[in-house]
Amino acid sequence: MPSVSIVIPAYNEEPVIQQCILAAMYQSVPAKEIIVVDNMSKDRTAELVRLMQDENPEVPLILLSQDREQGLIPTRNYGLDHATGDVLGRIDADSLLEPDWVEQVQRGFADPEVMAATGPVLYYDMPLRRFGLRADDRMRRFVLKLAKKQYHFLFGSNMALRKGAWETIRTEVCRDEADEMHEDIDVSVHLADHALKILYLPGMISGMSARRLEDSPKDYRYYVARFDRTYKNHRIHRRVLRVPVLIYMSVYYPAKVLRKVHQARTKQVAKRGGI
Repeated sequence: MPSVSIVIPAYNEEPVIQQCILAAMYQSVPAKEIIVVDNMSKDRTAELVRLMQDENPEVPLILLSQDREQGLIPTRNYGLDHATGDVLGRIDADSLLEPDWVEQVQRGFADPEVMAATGPVLYYDMPLRRFGLRADDRMRRFVLKLAKKQYHFLFGSNMALRKGAWETIRTEVCRDEADEMHEDIDVSVHLADHALKILYLPGMISGMSARRLEDSPKDYRYYVARFDRTYKNHRIHRRVLRVPVLIYMSVYYPAKVLRKVHQARTKQVAKRGGI
């Protein structure tokens, strides 16, 4: 089975980085390495990773520093470039991998034609989490069906690339210095340009925070509009691909209310990070 590296870009992720690493550590099949790439954090992100290294010397937990540029894309690229596994997993610092995530990734990439994979997410700081997981899974299957499998988009919080696929596109992926696009969709389009197979794995589940709902309506709209800006940059004009935009916009206010009620009932404090 292919070995799996897990790459975690991080900027000011003190509130969530330890729980993310713990979930990556406690897998049914261990990852070859867990790489945290600190991007000039101003908080204790790097210090907490070093503490976990000291407490778990048997775990291949690696801390890298990307201090040349501020931003998710150069930090992501730095981590993927330094990973040594056959398959390069990429998650966010607020991700909580299910215990069989590495195992599910290995199964998916046992097919040598599979060059990338993605799966559904579970919003762990929302109520009705399993219902939300089923809804997320159905939405992704629905969009894939509408697109007639011409475009199969990866999701940055829960994705994996074969190392050879990354080496094929690494010099082509957009730098997006204005920070206007969805970097995961950009990666997906470059993979599609080379006819590299992307697989949807329903069992490849990652938990993630719904902390995006803490954004103001204006900031949330700007975030969702990244879809359209990414499509425009790549000259993609299929109307059906606007379905995710409509879905994300339609759930914002109901989901925000649910989150507020849930936080009040559980006395949960919103955890925000930098990327």
